[in-house]
Amino acid sequence: MKNQARIYLLLLFVLLKYPLQSQTKQIPTTLIEHVWIVDGTGSPARKGSVRISGNQILSIGNLKPIAGETVIDGKGQYLSPGFIDSHSHHFGSLKKEPTGVAMTNQGITTIIIGQDGDSHPMDSLTRFFQQNNIAVNVASYTGHSSVREKIMGENDVFRKSSLDELEQMKKYLANDLQKGSLGLSTGLEYESAFYSSKEEVLALAQLTAKYNGRYMSHIRSEDIQLNEAIDEIIDIGKTTGMPVKLSHIKIANKDDWGKAGLIIKKLELARKQGVDITADVYPYTFWNSTLRVLFPDKGFTNLKSAELAVNKLFDATQSVLVRFAPQPAYAGKTIAAIAKERNESEAVTLMNLIQIAADYKKANPNASGIEALAGKSMNDEDVAEFLKWNQSNICSDGAAGGHPRGYGAFTRVLGKYVRAEKKLSLSEAIHKMTGLTAEHVGLKQRGKIAKGYFADLVLFDPSTVNDNATIKNGKALSSGINRVWVNGKMVYHQQQATGELPGILIKRN
Repeated sequence: MKNQARIYLLLLFVLLKYPLQSQTKQIPTTLIEHVWIVDGTGSPARKGSVRISGNQILSIGNLKPIAGETVIDGKGQYLSPGFIDSHSHHFGSLKKEPTGVAMTNQGITTIIIGQDGDSHPMDSLTRFFQQNNIAVNVASYTGHSSVREKIMGENDVFRKSSLDELEQMKKYLANDLQKGSLGLSTGLEYESAFYSSKEEVLALAQLTAKYNGRYMSHIRSEDIQLNEAIDEIIDIGKTTGMPVKLSHIKIANKDDWGKAGLIIKKLELARKQGVDITADVYPYTFWNSTLRVLFPDKGFTNLKSAELAVNKLFDATQSVLVRFAPQPAYAGKTIAAIAKERNESEAVTLMNLIQIAADYKKANPNASGIEALAGKSMNDEDVAEFLKWNQSNICSDGAAGGHPRGYGAFTRVLGKYVRAEKKLSLSEAIHKMTGLTAEHVGLKQRGKIAKGYFADLVLFDPSTVNDNATIKNGKALSSGINRVWVNGKMVYHQQQATGELPGILIKRN
């Protein structure tokens, strides 16, 4: 017994002097205190603190620092969920620029790609994340045009598909949906999908619905046949029963300016009839696309079609050719200025630029991004009406260069439409950038400041937040975005990337 007692005493001595290390290492925490919390639900801001642990939000409230944790004094600024960009073209820049400053400088922490019918297969996205680290999260739709090009051939999509081709498209789409795609996206105004039948699109949408996916569409027309194009997406929602989203809603025909309220009434009627239809919108009156979208009938050599474009569909005096590979000197000039330089009418210049670009493509078949136009086609009153609709969320439709929306869409909303013009309250705008967007695209545990949600966060000053990017300087950083966290890691601070690259590929549950 004495020996046993000695052994116990010896063990006690050893344990006191050399305590056993816990099997589980304590995860460090960070406390963000002295902030106004705008939680992404649409509720008013409230004072408090947020504690994060690892990649998640641990607690919210009147919290006090605990020993050993990192404490960040928010100094009375506003803390919101990270902004979710429901329509992004930023992915192409992330291999070269993995810190994603184009996104984080405006508070974006998650981008939704695969838009306008153009996507990467889910397998290739998975490989990308296995081989690369980036600062933001990515989720993707499967693009209708990409599927068509894969099955029909890139140069043979200017027609309806055959029954056999449609069956092959279904198999390709089903495989992508099984691997985590959010759903089906279409770009029906673009030539690679313009010639598809409504039956083809509906068949693919019905398949998507069977996998509990969603449908998002750059509809067949945003100008002279806008109402018919909206009818098509409503019919898809009605027939399939799945959520459908109208991409970057706009009115691009001068004759219909001021009718945003009528469009919203049409969408609300569809919702009352059981169609879960929503929209996203970017806060600009000009778009960025190809010159060819200005020809609804695809009559690129038809003078009447060109005159319709000039007279009704865009303002040649305010629309800037942002890129033109055949003659780089044209970049940065308006169509009106180029027409004057060429001693031509604006309509003739429009046709000639399209032909020059086509000839360049023929001579350089591997070239991409040959031309792009920032086309002035909307008025601000309609943009504001669409922004205010309770089922619209904010998007950028941007890339890392060119149109200023690529660097400033979200901060523009906060500076122009919230602070300056008071078209939206701050909590409404944040809801449209976070919680509502997550709901619209089906993301779980993101878009809100709530216990157990992923710690995607933005600390900003509502009195100074503003976009600074312009057509001439499309990469100017926003003001007022102080810190940005993605999955608990700070990726942006004081207008600089921190070097942290915690972004993940988000797959549909």
